[in-house]
Amino acid sequence: MFADITSELKAAMPNLRGRLLANESLAPLTWFRVGGPAQVLFTPADEEDLAHFLRHLRGDIPIYCVGVGSNLIVRDGGLPGVVIRLSPRGFGETRAEGDIVTAGAAALDKRVAETAAAANISGLEFLFGIPGTIGGALRMNAGANGGETKDVLIEATAIGRDGTKHRFDNAGMKFEYRNSGIYPSVIFTSARFRGVVADPATIRARMDAVQAHRETAQPIREKTGGSTFKNPPGHSAWKLIDAAGCRGLRVGGAQVSEMHCNFLINTGEATAHDIETLGETVRARVKAHSGIDLHWEIKRIGIEKR
Repeated sequence: MFADITSELKAAMPNLRGRLLANESLAPLTWFRVGGPAQVLFTPADEEDLAHFLRHLRGDIPIYCVGVGSNLIVRDGGLPGVVIRLSPRGFGETRAEGDIVTAGAAALDKRVAETAAAANISGLEFLFGIPGTIGGALRMNAGANGGETKDVLIEATAIGRDGTKHRFDNAGMKFEYRNSGIYPSVIFTSARFRGVVADPATIRARMDAVQAHRETAQPIREKTGGSTFKNPPGHSAWKLIDAAGCRGLRVGGAQVSEMHCNFLINTGEATAHDIETLGETVRARVKAHSGIDLHWEIKRIGIEKR
């Protein structure tokens, strides 16, 4: 357990409207269903409330923002400081006008794709296959099925560590493969995307194809974190993992998926340590077999359990 600092925070921020919880388990908030507690879990009411909180938060208290936890391992010792989780109520709105879709950072990628499709806007279908939120898509330049966030983003809005509001255009995001160049403590709150007005039947067919691919090629009904490793240049991570004999490999309650080798699974009783150890074992075996270094795509945060 961490020291409870919620009373101190509330005293420093009497006008705060969001919810502060001490030593709140993060395991239920991640797809792997593992990990320790957050010293403080803060759910802001809206963008103004988030800015107010950050403006009054002591600079020595670390912060980390999480979405739906689909691409995340929280280590068993938990996270000191404040974990900020944006809720759909304050940050989940989506709307479309012309060829532009606007979305809050807590909006599910899938919902944004559906909002675009309902307005006959093409180009965002790839989001239908990404099990995360727009905030995560911005942070990681999320992509699937031939599309990436950088292909459609117009502008992202964010709040800095000092509570200042920022806007980043596409170039300002400094996108690269599965990453952006924005400082980690900056918290995205919304984004605007541009697609192309197109035939609704064509858009729906593309989205159906994305969903069919996920259902037939990925273990989407398991406790998993999505793609574990980035694809090295010129290679597919899953093929390298399979060639190194890691399909089905287990460590404790964690297993490499039999369906898709670039997915790790919590078979029921895994710890975060099991899952991360399995990932590092896979990396070592791939390096020994092919000489290629795999790099984590899943974010790993927190401290080891003492």
